[in-house]
Amino acid sequence: MADIDKGLPNVKRPEDEVVTGNFEEVDVAEELGKGPIEVTEDEMGATIDFDPSRVDMPDEGDPFANLNDLLPEDITNRIGNQLQNDYREYKFSRGDWERAYIVGLDLLGFKYDNRTQPFQGASGATHPVLAEAVTQFQALAYKELLPADGPVRTMVMGASNPMKEQQSQRVKNFMNYQLMDQMKEYEPEFDQMLFYLPLAGSTFKKVYYDDLLGRAVSKFVPADDLVVPYTATSLDDAEAVVHVLKISENDLRKQQVAGFYSDIELTKPQGTITNELKEKEREVEGITKSQRVEPMYTVLECHVNLDLEGFEDVGSDGEPTGIKLPYIVTIEEGSRKVLSIRRNFAPNDPKKLKIQYFVHFKFLPGLGFYGLGLIHMIGGLSRTATAALRQLLDAGTLSNLPAGFKQRGVRVKDDAANIQPGEFKDVDTPGGNLKDAFVFLPYKEPSQTLLQLMGIVVQAGQRFASIADMQVGDGNQQAAVGTTVALLERGSRVMSAIHKRLYVALKQEFKLLAKVFATYLPPEYPYDVVGAARNVKQTDFDDRIDILPVADPNIFSMSQRISMAQTQLQLAQTNPPMHNMYMAYRNMYSAIGVKDIDRILPPPPPNQPKDPAIEHIDALAQKPFQAFPGQDHRAHVTAHLFFMATNFVRNNPSITAALEKNVLEHISLMAQEQVQLEFQQEMQMLPQMQQQATQNPQMQQQFQQISQKIEARKAVLIADMTEEFMKEEKTITSQFDHDPLLKLKQREVDLKAMEEERKVKEDAARINLDKTKFLKGQQIAEEKLEQDEELAHLRADTAIEKSLISADVKLTSDKMKAKDVRTLKGPRS
Repeated sequence: MADIDKGLPNVKRPEDEVVTGNFEEVDVAEELGKGPIEVTEDEMGATIDFDPSRVDMPDEGDPFANLNDLLPEDITNRIGNQLQNDYREYKFSRGDWERAYIVGLDLLGFKYDNRTQPFQGASGATHPVLAEAVTQFQALAYKELLPADGPVRTMVMGASNPMKEQQSQRVKNFMNYQLMDQMKEYEPEFDQMLFYLPLAGSTFKKVYYDDLLGRAVSKFVPADDLVVPYTATSLDDAEAVVHVLKISENDLRKQQVAGFYSDIELTKPQGTITNELKEKEREVEGITKSQRVEPMYTVLECHVNLDLEGFEDVGSDGEPTGIKLPYIVTIEEGSRKVLSIRRNFAPNDPKKLKIQYFVHFKFLPGLGFYGLGLIHMIGGLSRTATAALRQLLDAGTLSNLPAGFKQRGVRVKDDAANIQPGEFKDVDTPGGNLKDAFVFLPYKEPSQTLLQLMGIVVQAGQRFASIADMQVGDGNQQAAVGTTVALLERGSRVMSAIHKRLYVALKQEFKLLAKVFATYLPPEYPYDVVGAARNVKQTDFDDRIDILPVADPNIFSMSQRISMAQTQLQLAQTNPPMHNMYMAYRNMYSAIGVKDIDRILPPPPPNQPKDPAIEHIDALAQKPFQAFPGQDHRAHVTAHLFFMATNFVRNNPSITAALEKNVLEHISLMAQEQVQLEFQQEMQMLPQMQQQATQNPQMQQQFQQISQKIEARKAVLIADMTEEFMKEEKTITSQFDHDPLLKLKQREVDLKAMEEERKVKEDAARINLDKTKFLKGQQIAEEKLEQDEELAHLRADTAIEKSLISADVKLTSDKMKAKDVRTLKGPRS
């Protein structure tokens, strides 16, 4: 802003002198009349009329316009200073979290530590228990959460119909197309996020529409780039969320020219502000900053609540309420100048709730806002394992390369220096044998106790991180199903809970993406994929479709999926008639990742209408068959009756039962078809009456009366047809009623049927007994697992206590020996 001259009017200054010269004559009134200022001249002078309503306002129709261009500079400067101070306070409040994270990064072991203590070349190896846990989690989660076909699936909300199904398919196809094809940054950044997550415990995704790219963006935000107040417990209740952005001078200028940031003059960036956490991450990666790196601007994007002067919240009486409204204020950290101020609530939202752009991914829920990672949970175990590993390696080095003293005089040179492996110090001593001229220091072999302790520590870390799970082929294949499931569940509790947290966060991310598509897509958007042309509508992204991750929240690995499918198949094989064996085998093929399952396992053919002879063949082969509408039901019933009268069928109750079942199906369909003819008009009205019945009680009563009338008529028809069927059956079979041999045979058949029924009951009782034994065995197995786990902990604690006691005893013994030696030697002269 230009400086305003406030000099006194009666004081003459040198700059007030009139400068003579040739000037171009300008009609001031004509020039001023071109804008919102009107000038009227009269005898007394000129009158200037200023109309504020005619001043050009930037994007008055845009509810998300940059308000920074409308506010005075003193107000924006005050906002910038206040938010800058708040940001520093928020960052200071999480200093302990940052320091723990910085120290924990060394435990990855990506950088070898060249140590000079306790001797030059001492081992600087880091135990890989933490790196192994992080890498395995990243590989496991990446494969499950981001499959090659896309991470999105959809479900229809409410009653399904063909229109909703098509809409659901369009949404699913378009979102997978955007994530896997158009959003080039999504897959690599998601991969990177899954590596950061188990380390820091928290990572974030920012979902928004990028004007420069012209599409939706889901950006990975590390935890160190997102700062919240000390009192925040979640993104929803945080009073402020500050996103730290690094942006080059050229990219910042692009945003200013595009109108996203105010076109104000900024000082040149003097260099990147020191960030200890960022420097540590670059150090772990092995990257060093050079002198020719272009300085970057640090931009603070603050999602805060403000009560802006001139844009206050107004109540029903037209007066300001004093309520702070959500805004997004962007500040350049070096100069503290405000680049933009934009509303952060929907224009049609009466509650003016803030629009959420961030999604929080947590590894483990912490005690506050940030989650806990493996650095926090097993960092101590990793340090202990590293210390034990280095001690064992150093002990082996010293044992293999002994050092000591050699004879050369009385005084030892450099007696303050440490003895290196393979080094002999000069010692001044009188002559003697050659073997007496060397004294080796008593280095011991690597301690077996220390090795065992390191193993216990490593196992504890692996058990916590769930990277020592039982493999699919390692268990007993003859073990009970319940035991296998219990072992699988026991080894996957932690990972399963983490996977569910990722599932919930991923679902929230997809919903934010859907809102962006619903806002910025055209009414209809066509796009091409391999081998097809598709389109999606803006109205497809509504509440009728639920958008979910394709991953199963209950299954987080392929080994778990295979074990579950194998267990399911084993249960189905115990009683095939009660299960759909085709689906059991299909699930098994799907779990092991077989493509084109239909070529290996052809699907069963659909049931189709058959003639009576084919149905008789199916009955003999004990294959299922059924009646269909439109068949000649009487002809089928008659054919079945004659076939049932044959000696072979009469002596096979199972075949007779299958035919009787089919006859009753035909009777039911005959009655249904007869009812449809008699109540044709009423049945056409029923669907409409059913829709109106929810709002009209009288219509609901009328609907129930007509339905009951139809059902009553159908029951009468079934009774009449069943009676007719019995008479016809008796007529056909009456010729056998008076034959005593046939009666005797019939009695044998009845006895045989009773025997079959008894066997069925015994089988059912045996199955129930087996189920009871199975459940009892599962309970016993779970209790045994818990007991084994407790015993393992007790053994580990006992081993640690023994080692500590042994160390204390040894230390005490060494002290006593040293004391005895000093006592025997007596006081020094």
